[in-house]
Amino acid sequence: MSTQRLLQALEQQIATLASEVQPRGDVPIPQARFDAALFANHGTRLRDYLAEVQKNFAQLQTAVKDNRSAHVAFLAEKLVTQLTALQREMATQTLRRKNQPKEVVAVDLYHKLAEHQEYERRLIAMIEDRESLLGQQTTFAAQKKLQQELAAIEGRLVRCRQALARIERNIERKENGF
Repeated sequence: MSTQRLLQALEQQIATLASEVQPRGDVPIPQARFDAALFANHGTRLRDYLAEVQKNFAQLQTAVKDNRSAHVAFLAEKLVTQLTALQREMATQTLRRKNQPKEVVAVDLYHKLAEHQEYERRLIAMIEDRESLLGQQTTFAAQKKLQQELAAIEGRLVRCRQALARIERNIERKENGF
């Protein structure tokens, strides 16, 4: 098969792939799907990877015109590998959607956020109560007991704030489509 026919076959495969990617090309990919050595692009959309394939094809055509056989071989191999990876990704899209965990309607992130904010408010009130009681205590044992309670409540407050930060990050990810 001549070089020109091979280029036409590759171009046809790229056009077919582009038509498959087009409807879903703007949907962000939640996690990396491709090895870093395969694609220089680290985008989150399939169209970003398709654009790299098209760019590599243009470079392959230029290398063929310039008669650089070593470069042609390298680019052709890379291009075929990229095409195969993208085609495999497109073929598994429906499977990936089916296997994604279903969002439980009962677990509303905003409800969780409000709940944890209420916990935080109550813990702060408890700390303020213990601190005011601490100044009123006359015995060392009572002061020590209140200090231990304070330390325990402050630990709970730290964990509560960490949970709040996690919930806020999850909300942000959900709003950004990840």
